[in-house]
Amino acid sequence: MAWRLFLSKSTSSKTLTSPLLQNPTPNPFLSLFSSHFSTSFLVTKTPKKHKKKREKPESPRTRLVQHPSTRIPQFESLLERDSYFRFLTKSKQFLSQQPERILRLDDAGKLHQELGFPRGRKIHRFLQRHPLIFQTYRHTDNKLWVGFTDFMEELLEEEKEIMDSMESDRVNKVRKLLMMSKNKRIPLSKIHHCRLLLGIPDDFRDRVAKYPDYFRIVVESDGKRILELVNWDPSLAVSKLEKEFMVNEEKAKRAFKFPVKHGKDLDLEVEDTRRLNLLNTLPLVSPYSDGERLELWSLEAEKYRVGILHEFLSLTLEKRASIHHIVEFKEELCLTKHTYDMLKKQPRTFYLAGTEMNWVVFLKDAYDENGGLIDKDSQVIFNEKLYKYAQMKEGELDSSVRKS
Repeated sequence: MAWRLFLSKSTSSKTLTSPLLQNPTPNPFLSLFSSHFSTSFLVTKTPKKHKKKREKPESPRTRLVQHPSTRIPQFESLLERDSYFRFLTKSKQFLSQQPERILRLDDAGKLHQELGFPRGRKIHRFLQRHPLIFQTYRHTDNKLWVGFTDFMEELLEEEKEIMDSMESDRVNKVRKLLMMSKNKRIPLSKIHHCRLLLGIPDDFRDRVAKYPDYFRIVVESDGKRILELVNWDPSLAVSKLEKEFMVNEEKAKRAFKFPVKHGKDLDLEVEDTRRLNLLNTLPLVSPYSDGERLELWSLEAEKYRVGILHEFLSLTLEKRASIHHIVEFKEELCLTKHTYDMLKKQPRTFYLAGTEMNWVVFLKDAYDENGGLIDKDSQVIFNEKLYKYAQMKEGELDSSVRKS
């Protein structure tokens, strides 16, 4: 034990009196690794710009309805046009309803949803896109205001004249819509919401009083105003498809397809298959018949719903409607949640554009091969002219263009 104690003391004394510890010499190489903070200049992570971007998974919000092989560019481009002119359309509608058709610029910047521009963006940039339509000026209160240009005021008066001249046609459209609807009644708020789709003027709710033989307004207990049909007109209860059947029977027969399920053992030729399918397709069910009495998932009920959508689209200005418009009248037109799948099964007559969550349905026969409407309503012609002016810059509008 004594020798262990002696060895321990001698080792301890040597350690305490070691010259290396008494006069330590700093080693720069060792101090680099013993530092609390890294001073390395080497890149240890991949820069963000060099990282491989992760592809976002597809969803109904982004997944296109049509496969590239079945897309019709003319219809898809119309949706792009609508997106570009969304600010113009919504701002024109909103400003027209304001007193003196003006709005403070500070207030306009907060109304992104009403005016149709993305949240967080500066409204001034969108106003600058259409210098012939909108203008800003400083009022006596030293605040900036937004209003229409004098040229746009002239266009609005022209549009009002078109609305007045087409009033009889719009009244008949609403009558046909009521005749197709369940219980022959629709809330006035729904018709007002889809007024641009049908070409109905903003003050239609006031004009209804001029036609007591056609319409009646009922106020329910919750204050909701309902438009009801007063008289049934048999001359209006003829669908667009029925009229086509009288003119071109073969074309009307090809409009829809309700195939008959059969085994491959029959080995039918193309013409035989077509004739067999006609047994299901014909007779068509009128959209002005009582759809409620049909069994919900029967073939007759599906033919009724397809026919009612065909007739609804024929009543619209541009023979097309978005999912939001169709959902608006879902209850009144006896539609189901499977409307999208039902339309996809009828590619001869309907074309679905856009994404699976935000689609638009077109009536294909109403358009020519270049994507233009065959029969253009006066309001459609006006809208196209407005879009042309909206893309012009100041100074591009000469007297000849202005008179055209």
